[in-house]
Amino acid sequence: MEMDPGHPFETSWVSACPRGLWKVQRKQTHKESPQTVSHSGDGASCSSSYCPRLGSLCQVRVRLKAGPDEAESSGPEKGLGGQSVQPDQRVTETDATAFPRSRNSVLQVPLGDWTTLRLGEGQCDITETCVEGMRAGEKCEILISPVGNGPAVSVPHPVEENMPLCVTVELKAFTPGKESWEMSPVEKCQWVKSHKETGGVRFRSGDVWGAADRYSRALKLLITLHGHVKEVEKKGQEQESEEQRDTNTGYQLHQLPTANEFKTIKAELHSNMSLCQLKLNQPRRAKVSATKATHLEPGGAKAWYRMGQACQMLNELEEARQAFRKLLELQPESPAALKALKDIASREKEINAQLGLRLSKMFS
Repeated sequence: MEMDPGHPFETSWVSACPRGLWKVQRKQTHKESPQTVSHSGDGASCSSSYCPRLGSLCQVRVRLKAGPDEAESSGPEKGLGGQSVQPDQRVTETDATAFPRSRNSVLQVPLGDWTTLRLGEGQCDITETCVEGMRAGEKCEILISPVGNGPAVSVPHPVEENMPLCVTVELKAFTPGKESWEMSPVEKCQWVKSHKETGGVRFRSGDVWGAADRYSRALKLLITLHGHVKEVEKKGQEQESEEQRDTNTGYQLHQLPTANEFKTIKAELHSNMSLCQLKLNQPRRAKVSATKATHLEPGGAKAWYRMGQACQMLNELEEARQAFRKLLELQPESPAALKALKDIASREKEINAQLGLRLSKMFS
């Protein structure tokens, strides 16, 4: 994405929040003061040249500014329960800040106070993306503006009514995390389960963008498990139980899904992604996701229904009819499938009538 020459911001990306898609432009990160990476429990520390990774607990502070050259303002939002992290406090599991995503906020995190987030959970896409490239003791400045004609959900907010927003993000300390390739298969499974469950919670709350983000994260991790699941399946349960324990979690590798369970989970995630994409008016993507789901689980009724819906939105009526007929094979009295087929027949009749009218005018 091209940069606005009027602002000295060096990188940009697009982030999602409950209010839609937002363009984020970021200035060069700079150090505030020497800090260390906090290690929970052992009191040790390592060089601040390291950056947070998946699972890192990060102490962050997000503040609004009136403009790129103005002083920071904490805004009206405060830390939950009036609690804030003290400057000399080390990061521990008990510091993690739990709060729901809000449709009334772009930034999601409480403004002005120190907040502890776990990287990878997608609580605030904008904040997490900033923190991923920062070191302890650093601060970065970002400019946030809605993509296109504005957010998908327009909710007035006294702090965020004047766009674009100028924001500073500070990272004080963080615990060590892991890159995905460093994680054990069991750890990846736990993240997949967490992402899938949270995606469902977000969707039910109306946070469709947030749900799609979680399902996408789950799929990316699940794909890396494919080879191991196949290997374990071949070795059999007895050999699998003799494999080494995961020293980080203490769980046996036989707690990984079987090959069939793996396919089912992957199909459900693609089907859920398809539903999100339909809600976000992305029928082409929804069709692709539903197609993947039906290939993995041909008996998945929801995926066939979403395939039919996507094809209807794309005006691909014959493919839509085939999808709904497949749904009727699985659920013979499905009201949704029967109604959809009637709608398709009505639509085709209307198209044929319009075509006949045009032809009659051509030859009259």
